[in-house]
Amino acid sequence: MNPKEKKVLLSHGSGGRIMHDLIEDVFIKHFKNNILDEQTDAAILPVDSPEVAFTTDSFVIDPLFFPGGNIGKLAVCGTVNDLSVSGATPRYLSVSFIIEEGFALDELEAIVKSLAEEARCANVTIVTGDTKVVNKGKCDKLFINTAGVGMVRKDDRLVGKAKNIKPGDVIIINGTIGDHGMAVMNARESFNFKSPVVSDCASLNHLIREVLDQSPGVKFMRDPTRGGVAAVLNELADKTGLGIEIDESALPITKGVLAMCELLGFDPLHIANEGKVLIVADTDEGDHILEIMKKNDLGLLSAIIGRVTGDNAGKVVLKTETGGKRIVDTLTGDPLPRIC
Repeated sequence: MNPKEKKVLLSHGSGGRIMHDLIEDVFIKHFKNNILDEQTDAAILPVDSPEVAFTTDSFVIDPLFFPGGNIGKLAVCGTVNDLSVSGATPRYLSVSFIIEEGFALDELEAIVKSLAEEARCANVTIVTGDTKVVNKGKCDKLFINTAGVGMVRKDDRLVGKAKNIKPGDVIIINGTIGDHGMAVMNARESFNFKSPVVSDCASLNHLIREVLDQSPGVKFMRDPTRGGVAAVLNELADKTGLGIEIDESALPITKGVLAMCELLGFDPLHIANEGKVLIVADTDEGDHILEIMKKNDLGLLSAIIGRVTGDNAGKVVLKTETGGKRIVDTLTGDPLPRIC
């Protein structure tokens, strides 16, 4: 690639020499591995499980860089976490880039480097991908699409399906809520709040595997991304026909997120997270799971935030710090568009 070319050109997506140079000098440079190095039209993958989990996701976040990460890191975390909460061990990723003409090459490489680093941390291999360049104004800087494949053990295949949940089961989260959505909002709007708010963007597969390997009591897992904790719990209540009661005083929330939400009129329960997992577990296993999670850096602030109940069927109820109760519903719209 000519070092004088500081921007992505339409010819970078043409299939010719300049596109080959971009792939070699930016993507292969950071994603290099034995499978990808074959550069075939389809990756041939070794699998050691009778069942595999498969997911896909697209990332259109604005801005591309935010405190705690960027679109590249987010693309890995989002896909890895979707596989992990389904009971799978993530193994392979595909990554496709749709790039707007004129996008800065140094920013592209920073994003690619971050994506590669997070994939290594998560112990997943990027095995195939694609690059497209569109005319200026036809795409907002950069979009990324991923697909992920994970191996599923027989004992874990039901953890994403909310089976066998009953009143008394506890609800656990591995840390503070609302960090990602508020960090992105602060970066996008330049509010310059004095209290720093950093995205929780992280791959949770190692933490989740530790829990599944050491506890037989996990009945359900889900990552509360768009729609936040409220959306997941309402989906769970609707699916099971049971009630859910959460304790406001038990919710882990940073002072910065709480201050931003109060000022802007948001409920932290509705704000997206990108490094959190909600777990429903048998009540006898709640403390044991907390102990496991708190040994991991991504679970230091884990807490039991509520329980499944036989009351208020299909509803999520918040017990407030003042002793009252209120219904927590799912929002009909998205208060924070393009946060992932």
